[in-house]
Amino acid sequence: MDAVVQHPFARVPIPAPKPSSPRKPSREEAEAAVRTLIAWAGDDPTREGLVDTPKRVVKAYEELYAGYRVDAADSLERVFEEVQGYDDMVVLRDIPYFSHCEHHMVPFVGKAHVAYYPSNGVVGLSKIARVVDAFAKRLQTQEALTAQITEAIDENLKPRGVAVMVEGEHMCMSMRGIQKQGVSTVTSQFTGVFRDDPAEQVRFITLVRGGLASPR
Repeated sequence: MDAVVQHPFARVPIPAPKPSSPRKPSREEAEAAVRTLIAWAGDDPTREGLVDTPKRVVKAYEELYAGYRVDAADSLERVFEEVQGYDDMVVLRDIPYFSHCEHHMVPFVGKAHVAYYPSNGVVGLSKIARVVDAFAKRLQTQEALTAQITEAIDENLKPRGVAVMVEGEHMCMSMRGIQKQGVSTVTSQFTGVFRDDPAEQVRFITLVRGGLASPR
């Protein structure tokens, strides 16, 4: 419950103002932060090879974290209803993604596999990949990425079920810390018929792994 401030001349409580969101730093401030990190790492940010690095890093960040400026729902607005009565599973597998761990800000990369059972039509295949990118291009955990993709498709398409599997290799595990290369992390989430029927989960995983689904 919000805190309230009692106005001395009114009996009705007045809600306390909510704190404003943090101010977004300017490009110049972001570049200065990169120079500080370079110096902290032990190098000279004014030497020839590094003098333009802060500008390049900030420009790269605009691309790497473009997902903060994208609403995934926009990619799912247009639905094609003329699909000749098709109502079976739609699967997109091996969607590549690049993201960054929110704990260490180092990359994790992999593939996402997405399926849904249409209810009112289908979306263009590229739109599902755009949803994956919209969330991947943010500071993330793989678990949250999986849940966000699932929720966006479920809420906007209202399908009979959504299945999402995400595979990833995390550089925070292979480059630092325990330094174990080649370890793959797999996360999954299901809604609707996929959640309620284990056979549908098996069918989805079979299709993702490249096999043919058994007859329904």
